[in-house]
This record gives sequence, C-alpha cells and structure tokens, in this order.
Amino acid sequence: MNKSLALFGVIAVAAAIVGSASTFTVDQTQQAMVMQFGNPQRQVSDASLHFKMPFVQDVVYYDNRILDLDPPPGQVILNDQKRINVDAFARYRITDPLRFFQALRTEAQFRDQVGRVLNSAVRNSMARNSLRDLLSNKREGIMSEIEQRLASETKDYGIEVLDVRIVRTDLPPEISQNVYNRMRSERVKEANQLRADGDKAKLEITSRADRDKVVILAEAQRLSQILRGQGEGARNRILGDAYGKDPKFFAFYRSMKAYRSAFARGDTNFVLSPDSDFFRYFNDPTGK
Repeated sequence: MNKSLALFGVIAVAAAIVGSASTFTVDQTQQAMVMQFGNPQRQVSDASLHFKMPFVQDVVYYDNRILDLDPPPGQVILNDQKRINVDAFARYRITDPLRFFQALRTEAQFRDQVGRVLNSAVRNSMARNSLRDLLSNKREGIMSEIEQRLASETKDYGIEVLDVRIVRTDLPPEISQNVYNRMRSERVKEANQLRADGDKAKLEITSRADRDKVVILAEAQRLSQILRGQGEGARNRILGDAYGKDPKFFAFYRSMKAYRSAFARGDTNFVLSPDSDFFRYFNDPTGK
C-alpha cells in the first residue's frame, strides 16, 4: 500500500513537472517565440495559455507595447560648421518577432545596434542644416526626415518606427562659452555705439540750445534796449510837456523829490553854502 502511494506520488509529481514544462502563458502585453534547440518554430501573439514540447522547446518573450529607444547623445557638425550635442529618441513597436529574432536576437542587442543607426540618421540629416534651422519651423521637417531614414534602415528588423524626436540640442561647453563671449562682445559693442550716438545727439541738442539761448538773450536785450529807449523818450517828452506848461511848479516838484531822496534816511550830512541853489526853496518858498 505504501509502495503504491509512493509510486502514485512520483507519477503525480512527474506529471506536474511535465505539464508545467509543456505549457506557457502569454500576457496581453507580450508576444512569444517558441524555440527548439535555439531555432524558432512558431510565434504566438494571442494572450492565453499555450502548449509546447516539454524539455525540448523553450519560449522567448517580446513586449508588444510601444517602446522607447534612447541612445546616448552624440555630437553633430552642422553645415555652418557648428558642433552641437544632440539627444534624440525613437518610439517603436515589435511587429514581427521572428524577423526581430533573426536580425537582432535580443532587445539589448537591438538597442545597441539600432541606437547607432538612429545616431547615424541624426548626423546625416542634421549635417545638411544649420543651427538656425534647428531653432526654426524646419525642426519638424528634420525630425520627419530622421524618422523616415530610420524606418528605411530598420525595415528588415521586424519593427515599426512610430516617432522620432529631438529632445535637446546643446552646444558643447567650450563652444557655448565662445558663443556667449561673442554675443557679449556684440552687445557691448552695440551698447557703446548707442552711447556714442546718444553723446553725439546730446552735443547737438546742447549746442543748438546754447545757440538758441544766445539768440534769444540777444533779441531780448535788443528789444529791452528799444523799449527802454522808447520809455526814456516818452518820459522825457512827458516831462518836457509838463515843464512847458508850468516851469515854476515843475522846478518846485523836482526839488521836493530831490529833498525826499536826500533826506529819506535821516543821517545825511551836507557841506553846502546856505545860499546854494539846492536850498533855495528852504530860504524862499517861491525859489527866488
């Protein structure tokens, strides 16, 4: 009885091992290649449980989702002789696992080989353009050209290239510093030119203002002299008319004004003869 149970247990374990070795599961995100002694036998893309020959066949899985290929950045010389560091990536899908296996075997080998193809396509396409083109609307056309070139060179790899993008385009550090220094020199030169133009305009405006000032002052001086002369003439004419009407009163009025001007402060000292003409109205109201 014990021997029978042991034999049944051995048979059950052997059956479980054989059953496990003869089945495999393909996930929804996978596709599989059944291999026999290293040679592909069939490819499986249905997500379910599948069978294979135990201990003779094994299974290689590939992802059926959209994958990224991001090789290390490379340096490119543009047609304007500028060197830039370019970081590009591609999106792809494995559409034919058999051709993929025959061409590249593993995804690691794919990334290495197709990464070099992508960098080569980037260099060849960008070498015909300038840095200004990469910063303009032509950038989309350049990426489309790289995508077509990559798809053409990988058409026998069992993949579909979905998209290629340029992530970053940077100048190398030494060139970036040189470009910065040149731009700074240009800006300094432009600033100096603006300052020189400003100083020139300032001198022109100042000279014109000084000239206008001299002209205006001269004209004002001339006009003031004219008005002063006219005023003096009118004053003399009025005084002459007044003197002609009543000379005695006019002489008395002028003497009174002279007295007011002379004695207004109260500390004026005169050394004059008492019968001087200046004091004639002090001695006689008629001025005789």
